[in-house]
Amino acid sequence: MTFKVYYQPDKTMTPRRENTKSLYLEADSEAAARQLVEAKTEYQIEFIELLDEKSLAYEKQNPDFKITEF
Repeated sequence: MTFKVYYQPDKTMTPRRENTKSLYLEADSEAAARQLVEAKTEYQIEFIELLDEKSLAYEKQNPDFKITEF
C-alpha cells in the first residue's frame, strides 16, 4: 500500500502549516508506515494518508513524486 506522510522536518519546532512537507512510502499498514518514519528520521509526523488508486494516479502527475525508501 502507498501512504502519503505529512510531516514537520524538526520535532523541536512548533508545527507551522507553511513548514509541512510530505513523502510517499510503501508499507503494509499505517502503523508500519509510522514506525518506519519514526525509526529512520527526526520528523514530527502530522498525518498519514492511505492513497487509493485515483489519488495515487493524481500524485504521480507531480514531477517531484517519488517513493521514499529507507
